[in-house]
Amino acid sequence: MKIKKGDKVKVITGSDKGTIGEVLKAFPKEDKVIVEGVNLIKKALKPTQANPDGGMIEKETTIHVSNVVLYEEKAKKETKGKKAPAKKAPAKKTTKKAEAKVEETVAEVKKPRAKKAATKE
Repeated sequence: MKIKKGDKVKVITGSDKGTIGEVLKAFPKEDKVIVEGVNLIKKALKPTQANPDGGMIEKETTIHVSNVVLYEEKAKKETKGKKAPAKKAPAKKTTKKAEAKVEETVAEVKKPRAKKAATKE
């Protein structure tokens, strides 16, 4: 899954089509994301000591990752993402069209493990 927490995305299908928002949380095992201001539901809250009146709240729910696409702020259009080749520095996420670097740093490059010498006595 190429979309991570903090990425700007645009919804391409569904009732919120065309909405641009930030990914609040990603669920890679389920291929779903929660996008700010998208797929809102109303949830009833029971009265508690903290909230004695209870009431209704609006909350974002998950949306499938195939229904969103990365959005590039500089070009003001959606684009496909890719990882830039990393040498010694951590890999950066870039866009295929503009090759502009997105601010988020992707996980650090994994270093190969050194093999331990097996000694027999």
